[in-house]
Amino acid sequence: MAKLKIKLVKSLNGRLEKHIATANSLGLRKIGQETVQPDNEQTRGKIAKIGYLLQVTEEN
Repeated sequence: MAKLKIKLVKSLNGRLEKHIATANSLGLRKIGQETVQPDNEQTRGKIAKIGYLLQVTEEN
């Protein structure tokens, strides 16, 4: 199963509460933090919502 490496590259300060909650649900709380998540519809939806804060790469 494919995985996505997600890195928080912009600050959560001053963002909408829903966007902060979405980042937290991905396990991202500080700039520079990375997490590996499964490539599924739920993860893709979260990335679509806060993609402007993230850097996403695919892992094999």
